[in-house]
Amino acid sequence: MRLIAVFLLVLTLPGCSELQSRPWVEIRGQRFTVEVADSNEERSRGLMFRDSLEKDTGMLFVHDNEEPQAYWMKNTHIPLDILYFSKDRKLVSAQERVPPCSAGDRCPPYASDGAALYVLELNAGSVELFKIQPGDEMKVSSDIPLSTTP
Repeated sequence: MRLIAVFLLVLTLPGCSELQSRPWVEIRGQRFTVEVADSNEERSRGLMFRDSLEKDTGMLFVHDNEEPQAYWMKNTHIPLDILYFSKDRKLVSAQERVPPCSAGDRCPPYASDGAALYVLELNAGSVELFKIQPGDEMKVSSDIPLSTTP
């Protein structure tokens, strides 16, 4: 019986370590598991064509340069909060409860209020729920590239 218990424990360990090794960000003590978009192709696709986003998850976009950013919701089916962070990972500004858009080129852009290197997309309402404010710091797991420039 003990051997069976050890065998079952060993079978579950790879799944546990996989969950623990997923990239994450933390803001105001709230941790979000994230997908990282750090290439032009990944940034262009973003969360397009998805019908849902799991609770406490998001997508972190890592840009090549810190500059004003503007995101749009083309072919995005879920409402989002879009958070813009500077190179020192301080929140510059946020666009809250941005609605989905399937109107092609008629989807409006949602711009940052200043230069940003990182953009985080979360489920709509996250900014309000977790009381996220400009100046808040985003902590990141060690497996997230802090910049795409060498």
